[in-house]
Order: sequence, then structure tokens, then C-alpha cells
Amino acid sequence: MEPDFIIADAGSSDMGPRPLGADLHVSLANWQYQDLEAMLLQARRLKIPMIIGSASDTGTDRGVNQFVEIIEKVADKHNLSPFKLAAIRSEVPVERLKTMLGDGSPLEGLNGRDDAEMEVLNRTDRAVAVINAEPYREALRQGADVIIAGRSSDCALFAAPLLEAGHSPDISYYTGKLMECASFCATPYMAKESIMGLVEDEVVYVSAIHEGQRCTPASVAGHAMYERVDPYREYVAGGYLDMSGCLYEQWDERTTRASGARFVASPKINIKLEGAGKIGERRIALVGIRDPETTIRIDQAIEWSRAKLAERFENSGANYEVFFHKYGQNGVMSELEPFAPETPHEIGIAVESIADNSELATEVCALAVRNIFYARLPGVKGTAGAAALMSDEILVAEPGYEWTLNHVIEISSVMDFCKIEYSIINETKQQKVA
Repeated sequence: MEPDFIIADAGSSDMGPRPLGADLHVSLANWQYQDLEAMLLQARRLKIPMIIGSASDTGTDRGVNQFVEIIEKVADKHNLSPFKLAAIRSEVPVERLKTMLGDGSPLEGLNGRDDAEMEVLNRTDRAVAVINAEPYREALRQGADVIIAGRSSDCALFAAPLLEAGHSPDISYYTGKLMECASFCATPYMAKESIMGLVEDEVVYVSAIHEGQRCTPASVAGHAMYERVDPYREYVAGGYLDMSGCLYEQWDERTTRASGARFVASPKINIKLEGAGKIGERRIALVGIRDPETTIRIDQAIEWSRAKLAERFENSGANYEVFFHKYGQNGVMSELEPFAPETPHEIGIAVESIADNSELATEVCALAVRNIFYARLPGVKGTAGAAALMSDEILVAEPGYEWTLNHVIEISSVMDFCKIEYSIINETKQQKVA
């Protein structure tokens, strides 16, 4: 198929705040190695650039370093000829944000969040800037064969080589939006198979490569509109993509022809920041409610449990939170659920506690779940047993983290928040040959 580039978005904020705050990857290390090895071998065989954004899930400096190490190992393993690698890091020290805020640069909240004050930054363990296409373009100008980048706008890493080839921001960012999640824009679902994008003037042809998949107008348009407050807008640092006038047409059996997007540039560069911080140790217990008298009074049972916790800890100064996730009754949408069943058949409750230390988190969780079991409810004569504990064991969960930053800050150039480091991979092999 003779592609000009091999590109993959490797990260997201979908997995929640902990991976960023704790600086850990979620995707298994052997998965990451397998994918990078397949891409690198083919990119070097074809002598075309390979571009990876949001390295190792969260795009922190650790993630970039991890992927660079994998590239080095694969190159050594397969005795590849030397090539130029660009590592783009976009992690932002929290202390730098504090300095900028103190100097009068506001951190503007997105999607209903308040602007961030110093207290928010004090709760932030780690932050990353979401870069646009410009750092990738700079690396390509410098002749990079492989680009490993930190946290990025999903569509920016696909837009960069198109912009460098002279295409408009309209079609460049639009192509990125359609292709960012590989075969998620195809049907039927087959995890992350590969797709091919062919750009001609202001049109992109998106094709499924797997013979069992098809890119249809419905699948491509549906993907273009997902995960956004406004389904027709995709924001990047420096503007947004307007997709309200797009046209999707079936071109051949596995290809959809898409056009009509318009990039609206902004007079200033607002770069998005993602930040997370640890709030405490977590414990979890699972309990099932099948008794009809308890299911109709489940909120009273939960309040009984909360009251007993308050009695136990009211004078101790203990700092804790406890959550009762009711699956079968608003477990997913919580108070946003528009059609909550009044009398569910059964309810599964995930009791989650978060506290300053593991001992307190365990005690809070244990008391919370047992008091669901022992709850005294009006009109019910039984003394216990209306709840079924999956196990008496309190499950040790990973620590709890919160999103602290979903904000933008104005900067003069997107390069202000990133740095590019170049290296020659397998350079010693070249020297040995010489």
C-alpha cells in the first residue's frame, strides 16, 4: 500500500487520574513492546517516518523514556541500520505552573470547572501539556525517522506530516480526528486493527485494512462525533476543527470519502493541561442485596451505615470518604440517571473507602459494609442477613487519585511547554561498519 507515514496515538485520559498522578502505565509492557516492534520494523523497511504520541498512556516524561528504551531494544535486537529519533517531552513541572499563576497567568477551567487557584496546584502531583502539531513538524523538519512524543492532542500527530506536506489545517486536523483511534472508525468492532488514510486536496479517503472490516459513512461519522461536549468541534492549542458541514460518502466496499471540515484558528494559544494528585489509600468491599424489603429501603440502609461510621469516628479527627455504588439502581449514572427503577430486582453495592492511611481505609470499608448487613430498617423485623457479602475480605485497591487540572493556560508558543531531544539509534553499528 506504500504509506508515507506510520502513526499511532498511544495514550488517553480515559483510564482516570491515577496513571498520570502515580506516573504508571496501564497498557501491559509486553503489549507496548509488541506494537512498537511491529511498527518500527515496517517503518524502517519502508524508510518512512514513524510517529507515536502520548507515549505509554499518559505522555509523561517517564512514558517517553520508556518508549525510547523499547525502540532502542528493538533496534538492537534486529540489528537495524542507524536512524534518527526525536523524543518530545511535554510534562510540566507543577512548580512552574505555580510560578506562572503567581505571575498572573490564569489557569482557566474547562467544561464547568472553576479557574485553578494555588490550592489546586498544591494537590497536583503531576501535570502534562497537551501539545498540537507544531513540535512534530519541527522534528520532521530536522529529519527525524522516529518520533516519540509526550501528551498530545489525538489528531495533532496525524495532522503534523500533512501540514508539512503543504495540506491545509482543515483537512490535516480532520484526517487526524477520523484516524486517531485506528479501526474504531470501522465496523464491525475488531479491537485496534489498522486503517489507511489517503489525502487528496480537501478530501480524505479512510479505508479499513482488515478484510473483515468496512469504513462506512455511519462508522466514520459516528467516530468523528464521539467523546466531545460539542460533537462537531475538536479543540487543539491554537484553534478548533469545525465538523458541522462534513459530508461522508461510501467510496468502495471498505472506504469512506470524507470532506467539509473547517479549521478555525484562534488569535491566541491556549494549551490544555491535565493534572492529577493522590487523595488517599483505597479499599473496596462487595455486597449483594436481594431481599425485597431491603431493596426498597436501600437508601435508608446506606444512611444507617453512614450514621454508624459517624458515631465511630466523630471525635477521632479521622479523615475519610466512603462511597456506595449501587449497581442495579443508578450505579453508572448516579444522580444523573433519568430513569431510575423504583423497585429493582436486586442491587449490587461496591463500597469504596478512601482515607489518609491504609489502616483507616480498611476499617472504614469494613464498618461500612457490615452495617449494610446489620442495618435496622423501619417495618423490618429481621436483625441481620438481608445482604450477601461476596466475601468477608476487604479488597486492597490501588490508591485513590483525583483530576486536579482540566484547564488551559495562554502561552506564546506551544514550544514553550515542550522540549525535543534528538539521538541516533544504533549509532555504534554505523561506526563499526565505518
